[in-house]
Amino acid sequence: MQHAIEAKGLVKTYGKGAKAVRALSGVGFAVPRGTVFGLLGPNGAGKSTTTKIFTTLSTPDSGTAVVAGLDVAKEPGRVRHAIGYVPQKPCFDPTATGRENLTLQGHVYGMSGSDIRTRGDQLLERFGLADAANRITKTWSGGMQRKLDVALALMHRPQVLFLDEPTTGLDPEARADMWAEISGVTQADGVTVLLTTHYLEEADQLADRLVIIDRGQVVAEGTPEELKGGLEGDAVQVELADPSQQEAAHRAVAAVRGVGEITADGARLHARVGNGAATLPGLLAALDGAGVAPASLTVARPSLDDVYLRHAGRSFHSADRAGLAGATQTEVEVSTAARRTASGRQQ
Repeated sequence: MQHAIEAKGLVKTYGKGAKAVRALSGVGFAVPRGTVFGLLGPNGAGKSTTTKIFTTLSTPDSGTAVVAGLDVAKEPGRVRHAIGYVPQKPCFDPTATGRENLTLQGHVYGMSGSDIRTRGDQLLERFGLADAANRITKTWSGGMQRKLDVALALMHRPQVLFLDEPTTGLDPEARADMWAEISGVTQADGVTVLLTTHYLEEADQLADRLVIIDRGQVVAEGTPEELKGGLEGDAVQVELADPSQQEAAHRAVAAVRGVGEITADGARLHARVGNGAATLPGLLAALDGAGVAPASLTVARPSLDDVYLRHAGRSFHSADRAGLAGATQTEVEVSTAARRTASGRQQ
């Protein structure tokens, strides 16, 4: 089996008629075994919906999803035994100790008593939780609780681990600790990791390969370096003090020699230039000649934000804000569908 995860033509719509929300529009990609694969996109892009399909919590309208060589639609029970899943919200029992949480997880997956003790001790030590193992988990810090979520997902030694926004809400120190743990999962357990995130630096730091999703579609795929390397030269960002001057600023910047790929995004203009340091004086002179006063002008090497800008036509951060504002209905539909699915299984 060359790929641990494969998606082909995934389509998912929530609601009907005028209220229908298209969450996925033909998403497809493949994840090599033993890698950390990033699913990067702004809020509302379709990352969580894709993950819920892979983890059997939702079903696509059309398309196929294969995990660990198993068709998710045809063999959901076997898929659940082959995967570990860390959702966005905590999944541990806050009234139990860390050791009790791991023990329960082991029993759920039919592990023997001796294997539960051995595996539990191993994970507590590995995640730096051994000293707090017998304390009630609601007294733990947020970073410790998130590590426990990952340990629970690894308890039964899954082939594939799904991490849905695992560092959201963590402080910088706890986030850095979690990054270190995620990086070590593939080496320590031979597990394939699919990581969903809307943090550009997280995808850049952790992912061996990644896809960028926007509005329910894959718009770019490759290693972080391949994607950034496809953008030649430097990135220039002009932030305008007066957004109404956008058109005049656009004309002025476009007239400067060596400037290309200009994109307007609200009060900002983004452009590609061959040599940022050499072009900067000309840009300032052109803006001044057009009577445009920039609030700031920055030059930087290509980033994943620039990759997203090229393929999606808007900056990642503005898309993230727009997605957060417009994703409420989609999130409600997704949550409701997940609860109905879970309820149906329990019955």
